[in-house]
Amino acid sequence: MNEHHNLSRRETQIMDILYAEGELTVNAIQDRLPDPPTTMSIRTFLAILSEKGLVKRRKEGRGFIYRPATQRARAGARNLRKVIQTFFDGSIEKAIGACLADKGAGLTPEEGERLHRLIDEAEQRDRTERRSDR
Repeated sequence: MNEHHNLSRRETQIMDILYAEGELTVNAIQDRLPDPPTTMSIRTFLAILSEKGLVKRRKEGRGFIYRPATQRARAGARNLRKVIQTFFDGSIEKAIGACLADKGAGLTPEEGERLHRLIDEAEQRDRTERRSDR
């Protein structure tokens, strides 16, 4: 599967709808799109998304049901790794620092505590992996 997905505005809208709804027909996707294109155009977008490895389909009756090929979190993590590599020299520290430096980000105390726990867990996992590599 291609890791570098350059999605058009319409492809992004379709993926957002599929992630929100799970599985849909072309007509159901069309009903949820703002200023919807024709069903033929939606089929074309879905074929492109399928070629990119982002959408799968299954036959049902005379038509197809479309769904995302991967879970939203997995796709998000993959794309986040690309952003971190591209804009932050592969540094998670720089990426998180940029987020925290944004005054509009607004980190709640609960989010701060969860981030601390995640960092502690990652450090523990890395220490364990380093010991097992010896």
